[in-house]
Amino acid sequence: MKIEAIDIFCGIGGLTYGLQQSGINVIAGIDNDQSCEYSYTKNNNANFICADVAGYDFNQLKTLYSKKSIKVLVGCAPCQTFSSYTFKVKNQEKDVRWGMINNFLKAIKVLEPDVISMENVKGLADTTIFEKFVRQIQKIAYLVSYRVANCADYGVPQGRKRLILLASKIGNIEIPDLIYSKDNHIPIKKFIRHLPEIKHGQECKKDKIHRSRKLQAINIKRIQQSKPSGTWRDWDKKLLLKCYQKESGKGYTSVYGRMNWDLVAPTITTQFTTYGSGRFGHPEQDRAISIREGALLQTFPADYDFGEITSTGAICRHIGNAVPPQLGKIIGKQIIQHIKEHS
Repeated sequence: MKIEAIDIFCGIGGLTYGLQQSGINVIAGIDNDQSCEYSYTKNNNANFICADVAGYDFNQLKTLYSKKSIKVLVGCAPCQTFSSYTFKVKNQEKDVRWGMINNFLKAIKVLEPDVISMENVKGLADTTIFEKFVRQIQKIAYLVSYRVANCADYGVPQGRKRLILLASKIGNIEIPDLIYSKDNHIPIKKFIRHLPEIKHGQECKKDKIHRSRKLQAINIKRIQQSKPSGTWRDWDKKLLLKCYQKESGKGYTSVYGRMNWDLVAPTITTQFTTYGSGRFGHPEQDRAISIREGALLQTFPADYDFGEITSTGAICRHIGNAVPPQLGKIIGKQIIQHIKEHS
């Protein structure tokens, strides 16, 4: 039984890597970001196609599948448009990037895969765009299952809630059963506590990826007064930002905080090395987490090659935008089980 997959919006290969770890042969990934090619091809036995899916002829991908293979198509459309923040604030249903979902639908109609998997931010589930997408693939004989799940329930050490969709032409397919619960989530200490200590603005001599951003003097004072799982309310008043001194800003407690060794991390975003962009303070050391720590919390293996660091922002964007490989592995195992049951 030969199972082959193509990964649309593949980035640096988080989903591809996880699928390959599960036993699925990913033959190609497609993305419009050329800077992702090195990491994608270096770490995965798959071709990287640099192209903008908006104008891409998906017929070119048909010949990549073997004739007698079970064809799988996976994808995670760029998610910034669908985040809960931008959607609520800016009414993003009018954003042109919603078209990425329609481009994925176009790929489905052209390639006619046996099984589909789509992963995205939870906010997408509540939109008319998503409802239309589901109806469209049901019309072309796919049986669909989806749910919003916390990635921590699948062994990813972060409270990352994602929409997971599976669809199949060969039979009913279910979303993977949860493995963990809030009572036994894998804490961050299992992933990053072993790393050498570094100071803010420093790089580990043995690991160039284990580097942290330099903090301004006032942020050093702030993080020194920050407690694990605490907020800016732990600081002296003189350290407060003006927005926190106003009544309207007192509810914003999800930034400028320390992680807790015994809990999962917050969602690793593209700005996870910036102390003020989320609860990204190291549990003990007076700094934000390093690039390496963010990658490990995304469940990339320690030997995943991210290439030369020509831009810290670019590599953080690559890591933060990736599908956690552990989630990809869980999805891959579910697809394999489904195919075995219906073969």
